[in-house]
Amino acid sequence: MNMLSLACKSLWSRRTGVTLIVVSIALSVILILGVDRIRAETREHFTRTVSGTDLIVGARSSPTQVLLYTVFRMGDPTGNITWKSYQQISAHPKVRFAIPVSLGDSHRGYRVLGTTGAYFEHLAYGEGRSLVFAEGRGFESVFDAVLGAEVAARLGYRVGDAVILAHGTRDDGLSRHNDRPFSVTGVLAPTGTPVDSTVHVSLAGIDVIHAGWGTGAHRVDGAASQSGETQPADIEPKSITAFFIGLHSRMDVFLLQRAINGFPGEALTAILPGVALQALWDLFGTAETALVVVTSLTLLTGVLGMIAGILATLNERRREIAVYRAVGARMRDIVALLVAESTLLALAGAVLGTGMLTLATATLGDFARMHFGFAPSTGMPSPREWSLLAVIVLTGSLAGLIPAWRAYRLSLHDGLTAGT
Repeated sequence: MNMLSLACKSLWSRRTGVTLIVVSIALSVILILGVDRIRAETREHFTRTVSGTDLIVGARSSPTQVLLYTVFRMGDPTGNITWKSYQQISAHPKVRFAIPVSLGDSHRGYRVLGTTGAYFEHLAYGEGRSLVFAEGRGFESVFDAVLGAEVAARLGYRVGDAVILAHGTRDDGLSRHNDRPFSVTGVLAPTGTPVDSTVHVSLAGIDVIHAGWGTGAHRVDGAASQSGETQPADIEPKSITAFFIGLHSRMDVFLLQRAINGFPGEALTAILPGVALQALWDLFGTAETALVVVTSLTLLTGVLGMIAGILATLNERRREIAVYRAVGARMRDIVALLVAESTLLALAGAVLGTGMLTLATATLGDFARMHFGFAPSTGMPSPREWSLLAVIVLTGSLAGLIPAWRAYRLSLHDGLTAGT
């Protein structure tokens, strides 16, 4: 306790330089914990993108490709599924719900997804959280559109505004369905998933606006132009891109998956979202490793900064250390003093850094969710973060051995005669 009290008094006597060292360590702690929280939150956000869906069915292709274009709206499907096949599978007694989706169009850089009311009723994310309307409602007619939170916020749309879709992913004047504007009837609350960056329209609307586009170019057809004006939003399309399936019992998932993969009507692929998500995440293992390396280098930088700070003041303290030796302090006492100082510095930096990170995440959490879809957690440190903090403090304590070894090299005579 006497050594700890002496270390505190010694640090206080050098409080200006000590403050800079503590702030440096605190910034390192913010980077270490911040990077680790972002890594953990990114992985959790990734795995929670779709919830409550037992199978995703698409045209025959790899599970990763099916996952990318159905869940993340990335890439293009290898083919479509006939509506008849969808009806046969969705009518299976083990199926609780089926959500058809149709992809292919876009609007100002955002993907358009055709679906039915079952999408808003059954699709879930996170821990089984359902989609919620921030304003407005779902589809009631052919040309109704529901926007994700990001689309509405960045493009400035409100309920009642007109939206013109484009044929394919290239949104230019030649590909736009100018003769078929949609009306925004609802805006979804933020989810932190690809739903936020999607324009949702009815399957019937997708079919109607593509009348006359069979050759890839717009064919003006008066009859086609007027069709669909009074049709309901639940008319049957000819084909869809994929569909999501929820089962009454998850025990039947492998049985139904095998049945769909061997479906006699056409070549289909049924994937388990969780398994496909894990496989896709494994492809990004290099990025996760890079974040771990950044965390380690940040820790090393903070420790080296602390060592440099202590060594920078050590030469000025040679006479002080010599006086300790002259009054009977043993070398192990000097080592204990310097290690105690480095431990206090690391502990103070860890506490300050954790507090600053918590304050920053609490203040900027809503901004991060709006612009990036997720934000680091603002609660108490996780067990992994406690471990990192323990490593930081322990490393800081061990780092004190370097200036202690340096002090041991300074002889009593050298300390008493320094500067004379």
